[in-house]
Amino acid sequence: MEQIVLYSAVLVFLLVFASLAVRIVAPYEKGLVVRLGRFQRTADSGLTMIVPFVDSMFKVDMRERVMDVPPQEVITKDNVAVTVDAVIYAQISDPVKASFNVQNFIYAATKLAQTNLRNLIGDLELDQSLVSREQINARLRTILDDATDKWGVRVGRVEIQRIEPPTDVTNAMHRQMKAEREKRAVVLEAEGARQSAILHAEGVRQAKMLNAEGEAGAIQRVADAEKYRRLTVAEGEAQAIERVYQAIHTGNPTNDLIAIKYLEALQKMAEGPANKVFIPYEASGLMGALGAVGALFEKGKPGAVLAGQEGAGSKVGG
Repeated sequence: MEQIVLYSAVLVFLLVFASLAVRIVAPYEKGLVVRLGRFQRTADSGLTMIVPFVDSMFKVDMRERVMDVPPQEVITKDNVAVTVDAVIYAQISDPVKASFNVQNFIYAATKLAQTNLRNLIGDLELDQSLVSREQINARLRTILDDATDKWGVRVGRVEIQRIEPPTDVTNAMHRQMKAEREKRAVVLEAEGARQSAILHAEGVRQAKMLNAEGEAGAIQRVADAEKYRRLTVAEGEAQAIERVYQAIHTGNPTNDLIAIKYLEALQKMAEGPANKVFIPYEASGLMGALGAVGALFEKGKPGAVLAGQEGAGSKVGG
């Protein structure tokens, strides 16, 4: 009986010892083993043994954490009070530093973010702060990451949730944006009208140029046709004169025939309502020709040729 009690006591002791000596660390945790107040080692995920009543172990969550920066009033460079809040994404990189170098790294990082957020927004005007969120996020993340490095915490990302001006400032901004949009609309309409007028004037100019080019081409073609016609007429007249000349030389006309044609030409020149007097340059030759013509009509009469010559001589003398 006594042996059974002893075995039972030993078994209970072993069970209690095992329960105190065996620790299980989750995959997202790290175990810090402290022996008699001194840090001993870091236990990875899985089953870990410690010495009961001598060692103690506490676990550190290594997952990324989301820290909310509470809203706060910030004065911008142009003296506008805005409400600003942010979100910080951080993760423990060194569980020893996070446990022994800072009491509560979440609280410390939040206060540090609030302070630096006031400084960053205070250096910017309202318009700049509203359009510079990416720059503010990057600068704030750099500041927090450098400051929390000694705490064993890595700041991966910082996001500004809102930058909210007062209601009256918001209304004024809305009116300003509306006026700016209306101004852009008017400018765009004016630019469109200007472009339309330019295009219309350009079209009219091109049409006039094309019309002028067409008229110039037509005039040139008419001039070329007239030139060709004149050349053709001149060539025809030249050929006709040449043929007449050839015919005259071929026919071998007498002086009497030439004299008759000469008189016919003078008659045509003298026709008309005006009074004209034609005195041929070769007057003596003309008189001789007239005498020859008279001699032709009196041929057959005795002394006709002589009379004709005498008459011509008397006319020439006169």
